[in-house]
Amino acid sequence: MNDNRLPVYFVSHGAGPWSFMNGPFRRQFAKLEHSLNTMRTELGKAPNAILMISAHWEERGVAITASSRPSMIYDYVGFPDYTFRIQYGAPGSPAVARRIHELLQAGGIAARLDPERGFDHGMYAIMKPLFPAADVPVIQLSLDDRFDPSLHLEMGRLLAPLRDEGIVIIGSGQSFQNLQLRDARAIVPSQAFDGWLQQVVTQISPAERRERLILWEAAPYARLAHPREEHLMPLLVAVGAADSDAGVCIYHDKLGGVMVAAGFRFGVVPSA
Repeated sequence: MNDNRLPVYFVSHGAGPWSFMNGPFRRQFAKLEHSLNTMRTELGKAPNAILMISAHWEERGVAITASSRPSMIYDYVGFPDYTFRIQYGAPGSPAVARRIHELLQAGGIAARLDPERGFDHGMYAIMKPLFPAADVPVIQLSLDDRFDPSLHLEMGRLLAPLRDEGIVIIGSGQSFQNLQLRDARAIVPSQAFDGWLQQVVTQISPAERRERLILWEAAPYARLAHPREEHLMPLLVAVGAADSDAGVCIYHDKLGGVMVAAGFRFGVVPSA
């Protein structure tokens, strides 16, 4: 094992641009913010780059941000006017984008470089507390909008070498994502799905973990937890990149007192 291999993360990223706000709305995500601060401490020296797989970028096929200075995408509604002017000025990295493209192409997954795509809130909502100075290059990788679990696991597997190259892979989604079920009706489904997810991610062998995630629709309340699976697919990319590394839960909360949200780390932290 490479002692310098970086861990892989899955983050339940919260709502909209929460980390750029103050007051009660931001305080709802205090546990998430604490877990991101802990992640920064775990990583120690800043990584060479971050590869972010956000639930908020889907393409037919796979695309990679390739701009040296990505723009901001304000892909949310119902938030204060100032949140449509916020900036997270992290650079991109065309060189790392080309490396990602190379790894995917070599493994038989067609991918394209996108020099126009900017950063979406699934990226900057968690990067603001994680690296507030915005001094770590970030490259985003899209989901394939057909949401094939095996494909997303394979994407992660092919990208695992980046972990030995000083690049942290982060899947940014939500462990339970049903915007029509944000009241007491979410309590039982979210707890049941979370129980299944905790077992699959943290308690079984990596081979069985992959098989169970491919068949995720068999989980209790699966389609109530994810009527549309775009917020689950970043976890599958992370699991693919994790290879044989064990998963541990690093964030667990009940948002609004009803909806369970979880985050995971795969692999040991650099200081361990």
